[in-house]
Amino acid sequence: MAISKAMLTALKTLSYPDVDIRKTYKLHRKVKSLGRGFRISRNYKIWDRLVLNGEHEVPVRIFSPKNEKTDRILLFFHGGGWVVGNIDTYTRVCVNMARLTKHIVVSVDYRLAPENKFPLGLEDCYTVAKELYIDGNYRDVKPENITIIGDSAGGNLAAALSLMARDRGEFMPSKQILIYPATGNDYSENSPFASVKDNGKDYLLTSKRVEGYMDLYMSSEEDKKNPYFSPLHASDLTNQPETLIITAEFCPLRDEGEAYGKKLNEAGNKAYVHRIPDALHGYFALPPNFDMVEKTYELINEFLWR
Repeated sequence: MAISKAMLTALKTLSYPDVDIRKTYKLHRKVKSLGRGFRISRNYKIWDRLVLNGEHEVPVRIFSPKNEKTDRILLFFHGGGWVVGNIDTYTRVCVNMARLTKHIVVSVDYRLAPENKFPLGLEDCYTVAKELYIDGNYRDVKPENITIIGDSAGGNLAAALSLMARDRGEFMPSKQILIYPATGNDYSENSPFASVKDNGKDYLLTSKRVEGYMDLYMSSEEDKKNPYFSPLHASDLTNQPETLIITAEFCPLRDEGEAYGKKLNEAGNKAYVHRIPDALHGYFALPPNFDMVEKTYELINEFLWR
């Protein structure tokens, strides 16, 4: 179903083009946390643990079916512009993900900016991945049965982690799923991508807000040239995991996500790119009975179980 004129009017009202996330990110964190309460189905076992990264303990939440044996893991990095969101606000998403994919889901509560700027959050994600791939042997899950997945900023972290893993040579994910990922570094009027201009004002996530998130995340302007900050601009994209990229039609990040898939293929990798019609950025957090979410899980399961 296409977006109606009434819905477009409502979206324009909700997009708050003048809000500066750099000044209001603490308020946004509080608002996000208001909806974190969620009653968990008895069919799932959920527990928390800590993974040590230097002197920092990275919280991890594990979602596992109680009565269904599985030997596959989804290592999940949440969205929120590297600034908002946590394992509490994504509990509902992860429960649904575990149920609909028949995978154990490991959700990482990486450190947030601006208190912890690039690359600290990414290093947290890498440390958890390293434990799973090398040190953990969690529930006899083989490394080839671990898939990394992230939405938005989490998609950025997943893509960056795969580049970092290749470069460090300690382990290598076999598959990654990037849901409307942030891969670029320019959300100004000079952006080369039409989606930044066409979808950057009236569709909830504005290009101004993305710029604000990026400013909070980076340590300096030099970070924009770093492939672990902006994977799309990596000079070398060879030897990357088999990749599924899912974008949303009315998302400012749409074109850069699709461009990343194209560059991965050009570098000799296998990347599959799908655009979800009429979808907005953030739709993946909607209940699974929404058509666009249902379609997304169809694509994810086809990719995971091929």
